[in-house]
Order: sequence, then structure tokens, then C-alpha cells
Amino acid sequence: MGTRLAGKTALVTGATSNIGRAIAVAYGAEGAHVVVSGRDQRRGAEVIAEIVAAGGRADFVAAALDGSAKASGDLAAEATRILGGRIDVLVNNAGIYPGSSTVSTDETTFDTVYAVNVKAPYFLTAAIAPGMAERGSGVIINLGSWIARLGIPIGSLYSSTKGAVETLTRAWAAEYGPAGVRVNAISPGVILTPDMSANEDHPAQVMMRGTPAGGSGSPDAIAHAAVYLASEESRFVQGTVIDVDGGRVGVAVIAG
Repeated sequence: MGTRLAGKTALVTGATSNIGRAIAVAYGAEGAHVVVSGRDQRRGAEVIAEIVAAGGRADFVAAALDGSAKASGDLAAEATRILGGRIDVLVNNAGIYPGSSTVSTDETTFDTVYAVNVKAPYFLTAAIAPGMAERGSGVIINLGSWIARLGIPIGSLYSSTKGAVETLTRAWAAEYGPAGVRVNAISPGVILTPDMSANEDHPAQVMMRGTPAGGSGSPDAIAHAAVYLASEESRFVQGTVIDVDGGRVGVAVIAG
């Protein structure tokens, strides 16, 4: 067990798989009491068991963040209750990615993706940040994406939502920073999922060829950055988007 987040409380959305799960497990390993939030009770129980087995403390709260202020507010209230009246760290990780083109995206899909990826974290932050500001401390970490700043042919809808999240990061830093609340974001590159691990020709894997890292990253890479941003080590970091993408955005990729 580490101590970088000892005595802290944290809420991580979309924490039952991949990046969210890795962040929740890392927070538990560093001493935080973590509320793991997601849709799937079974997967949530697995994450809780992993954290507890390592000596951490965690609880699961089921939530379908549909973009409504009520859904976000209900999650904020229940997490606050479980965590003893305060949330020190909020990680807005939950999101959905439809790999559709602009023409093939219907209005229902458009509204759903914006509801989950933008409205849900917006209203969750609105429910939690004022309490942080009143106490004079808190951390909010948003999950952006490398394709918010580097266009790809498929994914205009998703990339626009992540662009919105990165803009909100700066706006919230200006709004809540003077009250002691640090707001930053992490922009992951291509992160391995189970279906990608066994397929080196997966389109996402191919997009990382030629980068300084030479391939896709692991969820743990994002979790390490999330621990840093939640800890006192980053107390002078405000309104920043940290690229954890193997150099995909910042370095020229030479096809070969």
C-alpha cells in the first residue's frame, strides 16, 4: 500500500473496466477510499474485491449517467454519503465511443453521446465542485482524448465531445481554482483493450506505429497520471491537459 492519497476520498465514474478500473485500483492502492461507479454490478464487485484484496477501501455505486442533472446529482449525493460527507477527488471518466462517420451519425446517437460524454460530467461537476470550493480544497480530473486535437477520418462526434471536455477543464480551473479546487485533464492515446491485445493489426494499434512509444499503452499508464494529478505532487498544476499518448499528438509520425 502506498500513501500518496492516504485519507482522501474519491469518486471514479466508468470505473468497472479499462482506464476507469485502473484508476480506481491505483487510488485504492495509494490509500484513498474509492467509490467505484458504473452500470454493471457484477463488474463493480470485481473491482471492489481487487481493491480490498490489496488492502484498500472501496464501495460500488451503480449509476447510469444519461446526461440528466438528476442522474448526476443522485450519484454525487450517494457517493458523498458513502464517503462520509465529502468527495476530495472526482474523476470524470465515463464515456462512450461510436466509431461512426459524420454522415452515418443519426440525431439520436448524437444526442446520446453528448449526454454521456459532456452533459453527465458537467452536471456531476456542478453537484460536487461547490462543496470542494466551500472546503477550500479538491481535485477534478477529466478524461480527454488525443483525437480531440489530431483529426482522424472516423470519430468526429466523439472527438468533438472530448474537445468540449478539455475546454471545460480550463473553464472550471478558472471558475473553481481561486477557491482551492484544482481541475486538470488527461488525454490518453490508444490504450489497449482485451480485443486489441491479441490483434496487432487492429486499426487502433496501427495508428500508434511510428510513434516514439511504438505501440499502444496500457490502462496503468493513465492511472499513474491520475494518481499524480490527485496528489499533492501536482499542487501547482492547474487547467492543464496532460498527454499520455506515447507521443502520438506531439511528435511527427513517419509512416513506414
